[in-house]
Amino acid sequence: MKQYFKLFDLSQKVDYKTEVLSGITVAMALIPEAVAFAFVAKLSPLTGLYAAFVMGLVTAILGGRPGMISGATGAIAVVVVSLSIKFGVEYVLAAVILSGIIQILAGIFKLGKFMRLVPHPVIFGFVNGLAVIIFTSQLAQFKDDAGNWLTGEQLYILLALVFGTMLIVWGLPKITKAVPSSLVAILVVFGVVVYFGIDTKTVGDVASIKGGFPPFHFPAIPLTWETFMIILPYSAIMAAVGLIESLLTLNIIDEITESRGRGNKEAVAQGTANILSGLFSGMGGCAMLGQSLINISNGARARLSGIVAAVMLLVFIMFGSSYIELVPMAALTGLMIMVAIGTFEWASLKTLNKMPKSDILVMVLVTLVTIVLHNLALAVIVGVIIAALVFAWDNAKRIRARKRVDENGVKYYEIYGPLFFGSVAAFNEKFDVNDDPEEVVIDFQESRVVDMSAIEALNKITERYLKVGKKIHLKHLSPDCKRLLENADKIIDVNVIEDPNYKLVVDKV
Repeated sequence: MKQYFKLFDLSQKVDYKTEVLSGITVAMALIPEAVAFAFVAKLSPLTGLYAAFVMGLVTAILGGRPGMISGATGAIAVVVVSLSIKFGVEYVLAAVILSGIIQILAGIFKLGKFMRLVPHPVIFGFVNGLAVIIFTSQLAQFKDDAGNWLTGEQLYILLALVFGTMLIVWGLPKITKAVPSSLVAILVVFGVVVYFGIDTKTVGDVASIKGGFPPFHFPAIPLTWETFMIILPYSAIMAAVGLIESLLTLNIIDEITESRGRGNKEAVAQGTANILSGLFSGMGGCAMLGQSLINISNGARARLSGIVAAVMLLVFIMFGSSYIELVPMAALTGLMIMVAIGTFEWASLKTLNKMPKSDILVMVLVTLVTIVLHNLALAVIVGVIIAALVFAWDNAKRIRARKRVDENGVKYYEIYGPLFFGSVAAFNEKFDVNDDPEEVVIDFQESRVVDMSAIEALNKITERYLKVGKKIHLKHLSPDCKRLLENADKIIDVNVIEDPNYKLVVDKV
């Protein structure tokens, strides 16, 4: 019978065996990723490994989403590579520290709530794009050092080991979940390679991971305004990319675990981790969807798995590098391909013919931007902007006006739909100023005055009626609409005649 204990969160039960074994598996999967991302950023492998250790440990302890894994990521590597080439590693470390400060401020000011503005098609596109990136990044293992595709016996051996890994990861959970299938797959493939003496690429062939404890090192850069302005753009982009990727990963893990993380707490934790990463010779990073999914799929739900992953990574670096460097890359490749398959939202393909065309466009565009540019933050921003424009366009078409004349000869325009910048043109077309009777009422019971463009539209329409000597009333304005009109009265000339029922302030007749 499983024994459950509590760790940090008194309301959360923790299965120690699952957490520890999953943490060890994640630590192994972190190694090639951290090394590869360090190479992308034109930095030493240990810079990526130290970042994975510091980021993973700090966010596991302080983060807002237990079970989520952070480390050195490709999104951050892409941002810092030009800084690394132009100015060197010291400037990269300084930029990482500054990005951490920005992220802490974002958490303190509770900017994480703006993730609610990210629509579901954007999340689908982000996840699908990331899945494709994870998969395509593994294709490098099927090439030789000269960049040519493997052929013959080398290719067959690699494919056999990769498919063997994938088969174990897929099939073992159907038999037993006592141990993480990904860890078993790595150990089995490792054993097969050693027992049969198979010649295949190992972690050590990619890069040496041997090192000591991350050294404390304050970046050796001039403390001048010029230096600050050099690193600030990179830091701002890193902070944005890191928060977007981390908070989207948090939301995805929330859906899988049917629980809720704390976005602002995670932002502060990510910032703290980046500051410490920069001070301990790391390249910085953010949440890692692939490793987080490995962890969650193994059954880990608490902070312990992330702590174990970080600590074991450091142990591998300091004491076990000679053994970890013998792990076949084929095993890790197969594991990451299974992560890519699990990451992809296959349900999004089934609903393509059921989704609105605008949502399909947003999802596909975000996916393509993610794949082509490897810029997750830009992809999400583009998706949100397009989704917002589509929403504005759809709402602009929904404004309607029901017209009637009562027994006293007063004409009523009953407005339906929001009045905002997008619907102003359609709103103005509803009125027949010259042919209307002497008294007109515009009823907003089923509408809302949203922004300054709407107020200006009200100003113009009242002016048009007043110029021909006709009386106009605005009725059923909500309290927030009234406040908007009163505030705008100081900026533009809002011609509103007193409404006897709602006592709107008379401007001028």
